[in-house]
Amino acid sequence: MTLLVGATPIATLDVDVSNLRNAKGLIRVCLTADPDNFPACVDDADAATRSVDANVRSIRFAGLPHGRFAVAVIHDENGNAKLDTFAGIPREGFGFSRNPAVTFGPPRFKAAQFTIDSDADRQQVKMRYIF
Repeated sequence: MTLLVGATPIATLDVDVSNLRNAKGLIRVCLTADPDNFPACVDDADAATRSVDANVRSIRFAGLPHGRFAVAVIHDENGNAKLDTFAGIPREGFGFSRNPAVTFGPPRFKAAQFTIDSDADRQQVKMRYIF
């Protein structure tokens, strides 16, 4: 094995999702290192996103550099590729890395951020439903 001096460390992240109220639709996961694009990841070209059937409860991200990240998860029960809301209140499930308190709106990046500094990490995301 050759040691590459200055090579970027590579890591794997497993995101485990719990407390889904059913197995309908999709789980949509966004992993970002950009505080300005959390939690939506819309304008983040470097964000990693995954959509999996709601019966899948663990999502793996491989080939990640070490650093600070945050995860946002949506339970897209009707499969329309968005978080449905009523008067700004989510009608579908949501969750974040580190499971921060949610009051009025999503948490800030800092509340959900975690650091990957080894070859593997795991985040447990507990889904929440308001309606």
